[in-house]
Amino acid sequence: MKRQLFKTAGKVLLGAGVFTAGMYVFSIHPSSRRRWADRYRDRMFAHRGFYRNDSEAPENSFAAFRKAVEKGFGIELDVQLSKDGVPVVFHDDTLERAARDEKGEAVTGRVYDYSFAELQKFHLFDSGEKIPSFEAVLKLVGGRVPLIVEIKADSEKRAIKVCEKADPLLQEYPGEYVVESFHPSAVRWYRKHRPQVIRGQLSEAYTKDRIQRDLRHFMGEHLMFNAVTQPDFIAYNSKHERNFSRRLIRRLFHCPSVAWTIESPAELKQMQGKYDLFIFEGFDPEEPETAV
Repeated sequence: MKRQLFKTAGKVLLGAGVFTAGMYVFSIHPSSRRRWADRYRDRMFAHRGFYRNDSEAPENSFAAFRKAVEKGFGIELDVQLSKDGVPVVFHDDTLERAARDEKGEAVTGRVYDYSFAELQKFHLFDSGEKIPSFEAVLKLVGGRVPLIVEIKADSEKRAIKVCEKADPLLQEYPGEYVVESFHPSAVRWYRKHRPQVIRGQLSEAYTKDRIQRDLRHFMGEHLMFNAVTQPDFIAYNSKHERNFSRRLIRRLFHCPSVAWTIESPAELKQMQGKYDLFIFEGFDPEEPETAV
């Protein structure tokens, strides 16, 4: 009797394990569009432009984007909305680190706390550069280099709004671009409304560097929204390259993997073969011995 119970329990556990594994593989399954990255394999992408924050070309500024274009680098940039719904190029959730007021003091609050006109009163770090509109940045680049456009949002509602405001501008853009986001709702929006646009899921090992340990971040870290969003590529923190889901998706499904953010020639060399495309900052890949 006991032997039969053990056999039955074993079969139940085996079945549960197979089912769980199957559901996991299903949840991380990306899009089947795999070859888009081939045309970018020899091109590096400058993180927030070719910048240095202690110069007149700080991150996500016109000057940094001009430098990237002049060097022939692709550009990764961040888009979020002002209070009055204008897409602007700025990275952080808050303004304090990167924005200064007329007195040179750090600006408090978030981008969406200010209208675009109010944001224009601030400057980036200690430079004369302003927070640029997304429309103006697209005109500046003018299709000369490819773009990786990150949709920045802290909620589903805001993610959808950013997509709805930024996408009409992208539809008029004459060059190549892809979109990406940490928020699955933004990636899903592109799957539903602009399926022809290459879309990527951004992620990292949240529980290693942050306090966030809720279910959404666990699923995001392990790329378990892919069944819903169907990303064409995975952009993952290069410091967490050993994440099992990222590696499995690349090997099993041959889904392109993008490394962010490579900060040195040594790190770039170390990550070769582990990722397919690279976003860099802090050095010049063409002159690896020279810091930016």
